[in-house]
Amino acid sequence: MDWNGKHVLVTGGAGFIGSHVADAVLAKGARVTVFDDFSTGFREFVPQGEGVRDRVTLVEADLLDARRVLDAMKGVDFVFHMAANADIKDNFAHPRKCVEQNVAVTQNVLEAMRATGTKQIAFASTGSVYGEPKVLPTPEDYAFPTQTSMYASSKVCAEGLLTSYAQAAPAPAFQVWIFRFVSLLGPRYTHGHVVDFYRKLKDDPARLPVLGDGRQKKSYLHVADCVSAMLVAVDRAREPINVFNLGHTDWIEVKESIQVIVKTMGLSPRIEYAGGERGWPGDSPKILLDTKRIQALGWKATRSIEESVVETLRYLDTNAFALKRR
Repeated sequence: MDWNGKHVLVTGGAGFIGSHVADAVLAKGARVTVFDDFSTGFREFVPQGEGVRDRVTLVEADLLDARRVLDAMKGVDFVFHMAANADIKDNFAHPRKCVEQNVAVTQNVLEAMRATGTKQIAFASTGSVYGEPKVLPTPEDYAFPTQTSMYASSKVCAEGLLTSYAQAAPAPAFQVWIFRFVSLLGPRYTHGHVVDFYRKLKDDPARLPVLGDGRQKKSYLHVADCVSAMLVAVDRAREPINVFNLGHTDWIEVKESIQVIVKTMGLSPRIEYAGGERGWPGDSPKILLDTKRIQALGWKATRSIEESVVETLRYLDTNAFALKRR
């Protein structure tokens, strides 16, 4: 894909992943429209450096506002739909939130694309769609099981919308890339176990309460590796529907991650495990994705999980504003 001169819309472009996507395509010469309501995103994350400011348009609006989405879509060549409600632990406190922010907004984006003639979209899905798989590493063709969270269910629904539009739209049909992520780490990270533990240890360096038994295990990936994988897939995978797992080939237990965190912070807290195999209701205790499909296109992770944890902590140390929300 030659991004030079392309107009790219990034939903959630002021968020953790979306802002890195915006940076990456700007570096390749694209123009970017950042669409974000700043409910979880940060103005500090919107690209605004020397040499890119004149190629960035900010639309501060809610994706549920179909008119604003349609207006933003005019003249767009490619969409990165990164916006989502990803808060699994509170899904059933506000169940409609997942349906609105992950499903309804996806249809708004697709309808705006249909109305304006935009044909290509990359979508941020999740490895949680595999539930609690019996096959590890889990491949892309693993049958969807009974879902354990509203978040995963809503992502399955959104994937269904994308594939339906790709196949039902009049020629030339939509082309979609669906990316099933593990949890990501790195600069601008504001949501997940590393920031949760960091906050707790800043509040009380002598004690760290931990949900579950610490045996939860996942193949965390650095956000820069995730974005590079997406760009490789868009460049080299050209089917109407392209589905990729994105994760590390290695994985790490929460207990091991805690060891890295406390060592990096120079602390020796008392670790207090709540017990049970999962952190919160709906959480998948083990996620290891089969990434042979994306690796076959020439991609591989460049950072270890431990390196990603340390880099995340260094970022939190020097960017206190990122701790103000959630």
